[in-house]
Amino acid sequence: MSARAPLSYPGHARALLVLGGPLIASHLAQMLLHVTDTVMLGWYGVSALAAVVLGSSAFFIVFILGSGFGIAVMGLVSSALGAGDTTQVRRDTRMGLWLSGFYGIAVMPLMWWSGPILLAAGQQPDVAALAQEYLRIAGFGMVPALLIMVLKSYLAAFERTQVVLAVTLVSVALNFCLNWMLIFGNWGAPELGVQGAAIATLSVQITGMALLAAYSGWQPALRQFELFHRFWRPDWQAMRKVFRLGLPIGLTGLAEGGLFQASALMMGWLGVAALAAHGIALELAALTFMVHLGLSNAATVRVGRADGARDTRALRDAALTATVLSLAVAVVGVALFLAMPETLVALFLDAAKPGSAEIIAFGAKLLAVAALFQMFDAMQVMALGLLRGVQDTRVPMWLASISYWLIGIPASYVLAFPLGLGGVGLWFGLVVGLACAATLLMVRFWRGRLGR
Repeated sequence: MSARAPLSYPGHARALLVLGGPLIASHLAQMLLHVTDTVMLGWYGVSALAAVVLGSSAFFIVFILGSGFGIAVMGLVSSALGAGDTTQVRRDTRMGLWLSGFYGIAVMPLMWWSGPILLAAGQQPDVAALAQEYLRIAGFGMVPALLIMVLKSYLAAFERTQVVLAVTLVSVALNFCLNWMLIFGNWGAPELGVQGAAIATLSVQITGMALLAAYSGWQPALRQFELFHRFWRPDWQAMRKVFRLGLPIGLTGLAEGGLFQASALMMGWLGVAALAAHGIALELAALTFMVHLGLSNAATVRVGRADGARDTRALRDAALTATVLSLAVAVVGVALFLAMPETLVALFLDAAKPGSAEIIAFGAKLLAVAALFQMFDAMQVMALGLLRGVQDTRVPMWLASISYWLIGIPASYVLAFPLGLGGVGLWFGLVVGLACAATLLMVRFWRGRLGR
């Protein structure tokens, strides 16, 4: 039997877009869950909104650390599929589910007694109390949320991303209906406010987990992998491997999230208008980032398959194609941010209200800087995706952490305050951190892992 002809670059591009398109849409739909909660609680009351923003931020910080085990499964399963090792597919995924479940249970006390922690962090007592009410319910969703991450990675490795998108869209619709019913007391339900939002979030996570688990376990083409057969049996070797790869991924995500959390804190020192403009500009940058993240996930799968099959040419060509595609998207983002910054920022505001003009003007300046870091943001997340495809996560964790915390945050502070550049200087510091991460991580892949 003759060997299959290698894919051309257009062939790799089609494969990446077919795989990455639903993932991009899924990430954007996931953002809608957050937007829905924010808008509806904003309608309900300022205190409720502040409490849930605080509570959901705390939930996310804890979640992002534990999500590394699920993300690791994507590269591991892709590699096992490339090598034709169906048993390893089951072993790695099961232990990803085990580790995610253990982590979710272990952090439950943080959710339950979050009030004193938030008070110690300087939050107002009434807001901290409401946030604790939210987290005591929503915290039970940590386990299903992390299991969803594992199952999404498992299905993405099989290039079954359409079902991931479908379940995410169902979750968005269900979240809207439950929020409408339980926050405000519509359709005969009790008016529960913050607690209603938490119940809605928990219900959506349980539903999403059940749908993905049912598909993964009983879809005819996937049934042969027996994902849940004798699920209770531990596999210590596979668990160690998933833990060793997953923990650095979680810590990398925590480091990157910390960069932007620190930037928000420092921007708050400059005033309310600066912080509002910062939030809007970050939301716009996040929309383009979701595209890069989806392409990065697709690159993890394609590179992982090639790495498992020991096909160096396919690995190199898939990586190069994914990088070029992400850069092309970044160019579009740069053009939009430079061509119509005021228009984009104004979408988030009522221009007739006092103070809006100041926010729009300052937000437009930040978007000009965001246009500069589009390229670097695209390259650092793509490099992380490529490295995860070849199961290289520990050194990238250190490279990213150094770039974000030892370079990016100090640069933001120095440019914003001692050098007097204000909020624009703070964002230039973000550019410096992201540029360092992008450079170091890309060199790690192309000269390091791939070079070997």
